[in-house]
Amino acid sequence: MSKERAQRRAEREREAAVKAAARAREAERRARAAARKRAVTRWLPRARLLPGELAARRRREMAATIALLLALNILVWIVRPDWESRLGAAVVSVLVFPVLLLFVRKG
Repeated sequence: MSKERAQRRAEREREAAVKAAARAREAERRARAAARKRAVTRWLPRARLLPGELAARRRREMAATIALLLALNILVWIVRPDWESRLGAAVVSVLVFPVLLLFVRKG
């Protein structure tokens, strides 16, 4: 009877050791992945949402301006078949975007 218990205990301990080794490998893999991610993204600026009512208003204005320019570009793509007009509309949109943001802020 005690030999059977000892065998079962040894088997449980072996299984526990295998599971512990698997957990350690997984933790090491996650640590390496996190270090890799930190090394790659260390130089990138972090995206931060500004708190407050003024920031929310700014985000709404920016989204509305982008949506307006995107809608106009889609309209040009539908109406005008030539690539020069389409490319011209895209370039004008990129150039007008900062100016529109200035006017939206003043108003």
